[in-house]
Amino acid sequence: MATSLSRSQDELRPQLGRNLTYGLLDRLGRAIVTGQYETQPFPTEAELTKQHGVSRSVTREAVKMLTAKGLLSARPRQGTVVEPTSSWNLFDTDVLRWLLERQFSVDLLKQFNQLRVAIEPEAAALAARFADEDDMTVIAEGLARMVAAEKGLDDTLEADIAFHVSILRASGNPFYAQFRDVVGTALRTSIRFTNRVKGRTANVGDHGRVLDAIKARDPDAARIAMRALISDVLELIDTYEPSAS
Repeated sequence: MATSLSRSQDELRPQLGRNLTYGLLDRLGRAIVTGQYETQPFPTEAELTKQHGVSRSVTREAVKMLTAKGLLSARPRQGTVVEPTSSWNLFDTDVLRWLLERQFSVDLLKQFNQLRVAIEPEAAALAARFADEDDMTVIAEGLARMVAAEKGLDDTLEADIAFHVSILRASGNPFYAQFRDVVGTALRTSIRFTNRVKGRTANVGDHGRVLDAIKARDPDAARIAMRALISDVLELIDTYEPSAS
């Protein structure tokens, strides 16, 4: 019994270490993105270890991960410093999440949707050409979830994201598929914004036209239908007035 308990504790320690590392990563990442270190130097590893009550190895790993994301760098005679926003990896889902949660920004939302309009219509066109039956089924399931969500039987946000991500995967292009996490993360803010401003969920009929075009193996129609979806969001952003919301 004692041996079994000891083994269980040994198995928990690596997981606990990972949780502490990601917890510190999240706290430091948010602090950097919200500008807490704009007027003060970034703490040393020893200071961070003491401030957050974690081990030196946890601190070192969290700093290493933030460095890989482009938020920090080690410079001779300067120690660890915060990098300018232009150096941050905006395709990293943690960085994107911290940016989107930092403070609502119409400009950031617009820039994200400008990226979407350059990616998702072409992904839809590729899906119309290369999606197999399994892909079609997953896209249809995403749309079915959106229909169910309108009746209160599913989550509107998750259903909408599932639909868009399924098309990226159905493109058959691994580079487009790699955008699934970025799109899924940023869509959470975009969809919440459009739902709040419009006072309703996404238009299921518009999404249905994308699916219909993909099923019909019509790349041009799929591209146009998806572009129309995102262009509608961009138009909404352009006419958005915070004082009126």
